[in-house]
Amino acid sequence: MAQQDFNSSKTKVWFITGSSRGFGKVWTEAALKRGDKVIATARRLESIAHLKERYGDRVLTLALDVINAEQVKAAVAQSHAHFGRLDIVLNNAGYSLIGTIEEASADDIRKLYETNVLGPVAVIQAAMPFLCKQGGGHILGTSSNLGHVTLPVIGYYCSSKWAFEAIHESLATEVKAFGIKVTIIEPGAYATEFGSQESLQFAGGMDVYKDFKDGFFKELRNNEGGDPNATPEAIFKVVDAENPPLRINLGSHNLAAVKKAYEERITIWEEWDAVSARAQGSTK
Repeated sequence: MAQQDFNSSKTKVWFITGSSRGFGKVWTEAALKRGDKVIATARRLESIAHLKERYGDRVLTLALDVINAEQVKAAVAQSHAHFGRLDIVLNNAGYSLIGTIEEASADDIRKLYETNVLGPVAVIQAAMPFLCKQGGGHILGTSSNLGHVTLPVIGYYCSSKWAFEAIHESLATEVKAFGIKVTIIEPGAYATEFGSQESLQFAGGMDVYKDFKDGFFKELRNNEGGDPNATPEAIFKVVDAENPPLRINLGSHNLAAVKKAYEERITIWEEWDAVSARAQGSTK
């Protein structure tokens, strides 16, 4: 398919991971409601079976666990064959690991990275040949404002989003020549199922951190989350834009928090710049 024809298509075909809950559920239904076609995926097919009943031939529902690279590859190929193209590939599946840096085991961390980092990479690598052949596409990745700032107790989740951000930023430069666009979606706190037992894993607890974690969770409960149903408009503006942004915040609090974090980093770097400069050494 020529790039000109590809970009002029009005009805878009989405491939979305993690369609059963949270933002994935909201965006899957919103895309279908506006008349687009969607490949909706989830680990349990029964959790998205209702979509087929409601939207008929405009949706293809597939069981998919993103940590299974071969299953990912087969699902992407089946999706492209079914609808003839993939306009938007939305990496949304993920979860959070609750535990301090000391508490989490290597297995806890490895499993988190398999889903939050290696899973999206598997989807990207499976989709790239199809996107290149058709002359374009748009890869979206659901990150977080925690891809720039951190919180205690979910430090490993934050770290997975920092890795996610770096991968997608590098990808954007690498695939630009192929007509492929990349956007990192960075939600703040929202009232989704992300805080449910299905979206959380807990590392083994240590008594020494109990009071600290109790205070952390109490503070979190006092934070008002945004309405996830208010987000589709922003997503549609991004995917319909001729020149979409590399990054977009969702929510009204992210920008201030990120600016504060970077201002503090720059201040520290500048304070220590003389020490840093001397560490360059001399080649003469």
